[in-house]
Amino acid sequence: MTADAAPLQIGPHTVWPPVVLAPMAGITNAPFRTLCREFSGGKGLFVSEMITTRALVERDAKTMRLVHFDASEKPRSIQLYGVDPATVGRAVRMIVEEDLADHVDLNFGCPVPKVTRKGGGSALPYKRNLLRSILREAVGNAGSLPVTVKMRKGIDDDHLTYLDAGRIAVEEGVSAIALHGRTAAQHYGGTADWEAIARLKEAVTEIPVLGNGDIWCAEDAVRMMRTTGADGVVVGRGCLGRPWLFGDLVDAFEGRGGSARPALGEVAKVMRRHAQLLGEWLEDEERGVIDFRKHVAWYTKGFSVGSQLRRDLAMASSLAELDELLAGADPGQQWPAGAEGPRGRTAGAKRVVLPDGWLDDPYDCAAVGAEAELDTSGG
Repeated sequence: MTADAAPLQIGPHTVWPPVVLAPMAGITNAPFRTLCREFSGGKGLFVSEMITTRALVERDAKTMRLVHFDASEKPRSIQLYGVDPATVGRAVRMIVEEDLADHVDLNFGCPVPKVTRKGGGSALPYKRNLLRSILREAVGNAGSLPVTVKMRKGIDDDHLTYLDAGRIAVEEGVSAIALHGRTAAQHYGGTADWEAIARLKEAVTEIPVLGNGDIWCAEDAVRMMRTTGADGVVVGRGCLGRPWLFGDLVDAFEGRGGSARPALGEVAKVMRRHAQLLGEWLEDEERGVIDFRKHVAWYTKGFSVGSQLRRDLAMASSLAELDELLAGADPGQQWPAGAEGPRGRTAGAKRVVLPDGWLDDPYDCAAVGAEAELDTSGG
């Protein structure tokens, strides 16, 4: 254990190392969580991809598949996205009554325009009373399950909400807060503001504060905790095409250091296993391989595999085809310097689209329409 890290306590759950897999829509499904857990030896906390509360209470077939956990996943963590207090309350109550999870995380970080335009996602915490009502319904219906929150700094630099939101979360009985050190306006561009994480930690002393943003390697996670005082880290884009990062994180927090630098042959084995797990989960090999296509560029980043092979891998539709293509790559090619650094969404600053008059009064009794729950993507 590193000198400045302790186990993370989220309600009754003790998490070591204090590392959380960030929910990412279309990414952190059961197969990807399995890969990450295998590399970490089961250590850490791995949260489901985001579930919309309305789809859950309506028992949408796809949503019910997403809330299924492997028997080895303990604790089972579900991230919910909701904009209506009553619907959020019903969803949490359903999770408790049907024993669907052991921990509920609430997403207030989504910066996607079609969500913020309706007042959802990272726009919602600006309406303090609406945020409080949602948290009150969630915690009030959660019983013994801990409820946590993931959020951004605010809408933009002129409309920061994270300190108010942190205080409201504490007052409403939330068990921990994760802060992505960017505003909605930044999307995924620029540099994450780790100083904001430190300020939230200073302001919120009653519950754990976790930091999120620009953790690309284990050293980044350790540095974030040392410089911000955060109680844990949330890793999102840093593990795209790099599920072995969670093994690196365990080693770093347990004082062993070092980091995985797999040769291309080892990366190919992980790619193949990922695609196979997706096919088993979807009960359809072709659908699994097609779903895997989005991961190809992340796994092969920095390696000299050629643009044609990358294109072919991203068009594969069977495991046999994937095997044949991967066999054409040089298995002995060592980990390149270009494999490090950012992956995934990198879109930079843009104007945040909001409902008319949204910024007029942060304390009015705003309500958000159900259409704000559509096409969400995490934060």
